[in-house]
Amino acid sequence: MDKISSGAKVLDVLLDGGLERGIITTLFGPAGSGKSNIAMLAALSVADRGKKVVFIDTENSLSAERIKQLRPQGYKSIIKDMIVLEPTNFEEQKEFFGQLRQIMAVEKPEMIIVDSIAMLYRLQLGSEAEIHTTNQEMAHQLAILSELARKRNIPILVTNQVYSDFDTKDVKMVGGDLLKYWSKCIIRLDILDGVRKASIWKHRSMPTGKETYFDIHDSGLNEVPKPKKKFSLF
Repeated sequence: MDKISSGAKVLDVLLDGGLERGIITTLFGPAGSGKSNIAMLAALSVADRGKKVVFIDTENSLSAERIKQLRPQGYKSIIKDMIVLEPTNFEEQKEFFGQLRQIMAVEKPEMIIVDSIAMLYRLQLGSEAEIHTTNQEMAHQLAILSELARKRNIPILVTNQVYSDFDTKDVKMVGGDLLKYWSKCIIRLDILDGVRKASIWKHRSMPTGKETYFDIHDSGLNEVPKPKKKFSLF
């Protein structure tokens, strides 16, 4: 199946070649687990080939300095191929998603990235009526992404946040059921003893739990050994 590199070899190996065309791939994990770095690397992997990429940045995470660090040579020309949309509230996010079909028709990007899909969504939630309306809009936005992925045969990469369940204390993905339904590939990111872990959480053909470990450095991601379990007598 045709895939596009995630921009990080360690993730391409995990995904048997990279990000799959025609579907939404979701990365979710806590702050500092590498979501935004992976989103930038994926965008650069497309721009490196002179293709355009739409980057919807809801967290103000797209850093020109980080891009320059990742691509010290030719970063200015690379940035020109990145169509950056920066909504500051959920209403603006809704407006930008309403423009995506037109942007796709005119610019013909090879990938759409949303970093992150749920931050402004979380800020919007309030009363029961607002929750229902906001959930409907989030489902509508994910439906647009899924439609564009299939019709344009491109990969969609979405990042997402997590929260701790009050009763079980488990870490869960924000907007869980919506993202589970629309995403055909979901990767969970964790931080274990200072080392980052990426594991398959949902996939159509790969086993759940397949994992890899990495750290973040100036030029991208680097695979590292699995941390050894610490032994204690207490």
